[in-house]
Amino acid sequence: MLKSRRGLLAAGLSVAVIGAIGVASTLNAGAEQIPDGPAAATAPAEVAEAPAAADPALKPPTILPWGEEPQLVKRGQDGATSRALKAAGLSAAAPGETDVSDADEYAPKGRSSKSRSLQTTRTTVVPPKPLQLDPPPTATASPSSSGSTVHFLYNVGWQAAVSDGAYANLTINKPVLAQADYHTLAELAVQSADGTQIVEVGWNVDRVVNGDDDPHLFVYHWVNGQTSCYNGCGYVQYSNTITPGDTLSVDIQKKFGIQFYGGAWWIAYDTEWVGYFPANLWTVDFAKTGMVQIFGEVAASSAQPCTQMGNGLAGLETTAARIGSVAYINGPTPDVAVRSTSSLYQVSRQSTRTFRYGGAGAC
Repeated sequence: MLKSRRGLLAAGLSVAVIGAIGVASTLNAGAEQIPDGPAAATAPAEVAEAPAAADPALKPPTILPWGEEPQLVKRGQDGATSRALKAAGLSAAAPGETDVSDADEYAPKGRSSKSRSLQTTRTTVVPPKPLQLDPPPTATASPSSSGSTVHFLYNVGWQAAVSDGAYANLTINKPVLAQADYHTLAELAVQSADGTQIVEVGWNVDRVVNGDDDPHLFVYHWVNGQTSCYNGCGYVQYSNTITPGDTLSVDIQKKFGIQFYGGAWWIAYDTEWVGYFPANLWTVDFAKTGMVQIFGEVAASSAQPCTQMGNGLAGLETTAARIGSVAYINGPTPDVAVRSTSSLYQVSRQSTRTFRYGGAGAC
């Protein structure tokens, strides 16, 4: 597998580069700052492929998927926590410096299609111990494990939709990740009709990838159903102010979008175009969606994890985590169906474009 290395943006800025397993360096864009937050703690990590140099011929649309002109994301100071960002009314911050060590394998990632989902996979990655637990679990963490088997559990919204892309509002939360588990996340995924070609954007709580228990922005992609790495493996950075791997403000709703334009799948978050996956990463023609999915995902060491999904409340609750305003770019009228792959987490359809999801897990 790839060995550790650090990368630079085409703009010449030092950037947080999260690849298979880990975090490196920091970014200071000179945007709005907040008082110093604690630096992210050290975690076992590998930096995989750095984002490739941007192609100057590739430019994003002049308008974001939801029809607004791009504006700089309101940033906090490097190392600020998600709760400090929330208190200051800001959107994101680069994580603090972390030590990087070699690892043998990329951090695990699940995927879902129309009627099937990746249920288990094998890994040699072992999750590091929690660095912070806020709030602490109310029961014992998931059983200890060698980490050889990863179980994926989902709350999914989906629709077969031919389009140029999609966007949605996702609430960003800080669910408790049990010690033995890998991640808990929420994402938007645009896919080919057979579910094998995929581009993803969302937020994740993943100590393996990020080194702490805060939610972070992530991007990911699949080619022919094969896994890759977080925030690298062909991803190209565009923005000078918002980068995959950045810590995000918590308990707030933000827009996430993906749009195919000018030979690339462009990623949008909040008020900016973040970066893109060039079309030449795929060996087949993948320039339109055949399906769009928006879902919560838990990757655990057992089929009965104590890890929370969403905000930890069951999807039937009126204050559970919410995915809303799903929309397609040059596509059909939204009519999102929902399903859950586990009784531990519940999903509740609110409208053709909105649903609530999540739960506390087995504890």
